[in-house]
Formats: sequence, C-alpha cells, structure tokens
Amino acid sequence: MRVFLSAGEPSGDHHAALLVRAIKERHPDVECVGLGGPCMAAEGCVLLADLTQLAIMWFLRVVLSIHRFVELVRRAERSFVDHKPDVCVLIDFPGFHWWLAWRAKRHGIPVVFYCPPQIWAWASWRIGKMRRLIDHVLSALPFEHEWFVANGMHSTLVGHPFFDASIAARRTSPPRGSAPLVLLLPGSRGQEIEMNLSSLLKSAAAIHAKVPQMRCVVGALHERHARVIRSKIDACTGTLRGLCVEVEAGSTRRLIRDADSAIAVSGSVSLELLAARVPAVIVYRVGSFSYIVQSWFRHARFITLVNLLAASNPIGPVRGVWRVPKEVAPADPEAIYPEYLAVGDPSQRVSEHVVEWLTDPRAHQHVVQRLEAVASEVGQGGSAVRAAVAVLAIAAGSRLGMCGPASPFTRHPANAA
Repeated sequence: MRVFLSAGEPSGDHHAALLVRAIKERHPDVECVGLGGPCMAAEGCVLLADLTQLAIMWFLRVVLSIHRFVELVRRAERSFVDHKPDVCVLIDFPGFHWWLAWRAKRHGIPVVFYCPPQIWAWASWRIGKMRRLIDHVLSALPFEHEWFVANGMHSTLVGHPFFDASIAARRTSPPRGSAPLVLLLPGSRGQEIEMNLSSLLKSAAAIHAKVPQMRCVVGALHERHARVIRSKIDACTGTLRGLCVEVEAGSTRRLIRDADSAIAVSGSVSLELLAARVPAVIVYRVGSFSYIVQSWFRHARFITLVNLLAASNPIGPVRGVWRVPKEVAPADPEAIYPEYLAVGDPSQRVSEHVVEWLTDPRAHQHVVQRLEAVASEVGQGGSAVRAAVAVLAIAAGSRLGMCGPASPFTRHPANAA
C-alpha cells in the first residue's frame, strides 16, 4: 500500500508526521511518500521536495513564487504516474493543494483532506470545488464537521492534531512569589512577525509599567526567526522602557506550559494555549484594504479557533464595512480569548487584559475555568490515530459514510460565562 501526503507549512508538517507515525504503527509495510518537511522525513516519509520552504502568504508573494509551485505539482504528478498511490492525503495549505487534488483525481486517486481549509469562515462558495475534488474530509473541529456534512461532504470528525502533542502540556501553577511570565508568540511566518511584533512588544512594555516584576519571553519557531526578532528588539529599546525581553527558539511548547499569560498572533497556536489553560490575547494586524475585504467575505464570528469552539453559533456572516475604524474597538466580551483583528495598534487594549489577569487572581481563574469547559469537550488526543484508521480504510477501497467512523466528540456549546 502506498500513501501520498502533502503538507505545506511547519504546523502541517508536524500534523502529517503524527499521521505517518500512526499509519506505520498499524501497517509498517505502508510506503509513505510526498511533499512536506523535516518532521515527515523523520517519521520515514520519503519526500519529493520540502514544501514547507514555500510557506508564504499574500497574493503578490504567491505570484512571485508561482513557477516553484508549478514545478512541485509536476513532480508530484510524475510520482502519481510512475508509482500510483492508493490515496492522496492533503494537510491544510489549500491554494497549492487545489492544484494537487485536481491532478490526483485526474489519475483516479482518492483524495482526503486532513485539517481542511477553513472555507466555512472565508470562502463558503468553494464548497462546490471541494465536492468535485475531495472525496473525504477529516475534520478537526466539531462545528466544522457539522458544516461539511450539511453541505454534502463526506466527513469524519477526528479532532485537532494539536491536542495529540499538547494534551500533556497543561501547565502547573508557578511557585508562589515567582515573577509572572508573559509569553509573546509573533507567528510562524516572516510577514506575521513583521506586521505584529511591534504591537506585541509595546503591549509588553505597557504591562511592565504596571507589573514591573514580570518576565517577558518571545517564542520563535526557529533560530532564523529568533535572529530577526532580536534585531527588531534591539531597534526599539526605547519603546521597551527598561523591559528585558528574552528570545527562545524552538521551545514554544515548554514556554506555553510555563506561561502565566500570553499575547499571540492568531493561528492554531491558540489550541496549544487552550490545552495548557493559559489566558491569552490574540492579535492580527492587517492593512486597510485587507481589513475592508475580510469584513465582506468572513463568515465566522471570531478569528480565533478557541473562541469559535466556545461560541454557540460560530459560523455566520460578519457585517461588512467600507472604511477602517479610527480606533481599535474593544474585544467582544463573549470571547474567551480577547481578539483584535486591527489596522491600528491594539497594544493599549491588549495590555489591559493581561494586567488584569496578572493582578486579579479571580479574573485569571475565570478565564481558566472557561478554557477548562472547552478543553473538556474538544481537547482529546488521538486525532492522528483516528485519521490513520480512516486513511487506511479509504486506501483499501472502503467508502466511509457521510459521518465516517464513530467519534468520541459531542457538540455542546461551552461558552460558560
């Protein structure tokens, strides 16, 4: 049996590696090949190329790299012809993976999407494309699974793979009297760091002015990002007003476990913060044009996965705007993690939340209790195992039903106030 896997970002590489491991534990003779990164290679997947090197965003950057994506698609299609796989598994990274799915279907290969694109939030019109190109969805989130099934997709709710590795990452209380740790998580992409790091640092400086005993650490994905972050910190020492900011690379999971609170760029890292029950504020700065466009196309109440999991009605259109607000609006009080999708600098509002959590134990505990309620419903590990069972069944020729195998998850809104 041959399984082709493709993951285009560091997080997808990690999720795919867990899936490869789960597949091989059940069938050691299965040959796993594909496009991905070092995590997949470490688990024995034979890579045609390292796709994670092209984890980029924004239209212009994609256009400038289009020739590289085309070459990777051709290389994958040659593999489909020379050694036809029994199933093609795609992990996130939808722009590139639409191309790959079309070529797999052209060669009669069943296509499975693990951690599918969040078209329920941004591009619901693409459901027709998914029905044409994707045979089965392995959904990560309960409301996501319900949406795909309601829209005619074959879906299995397997849970989010972040919980496979993070389930044991729940933090323990720091020793009494120790300096509280505020963790800054500026994102896994270079342009996210460029857009958001200054706001995170300004927030930390404002917190330090109210809680001078705090420690501040920036968690970088790898040493290359760490060097960029250190250079930006050196360039704004005046803004930090005496705050010493440490930078650590490749230690995000440990830092989350030790943090008292966090300020993070929006992304799947919010699920790791949830698993560790760490109160956090979510930030994502965009340009004026992007802000207006997203307001007309977004179909999710929040941008943060944890807030969506806690909401009773997470999917629905957002009211569009024609101009950018002059000031950053307060966060929705129903959000567990206050979130700021903003053009302007949200650092003052961000710092107010963290100062409250660090100085008022009751406010901190209230957030932890709400996180506990959500995590108890959706924070189960075993996503990769359930996904492996479904992938192997499809590769063997089984057609899973609309809902797939039984899932341990239930869907009860966990928005405890």
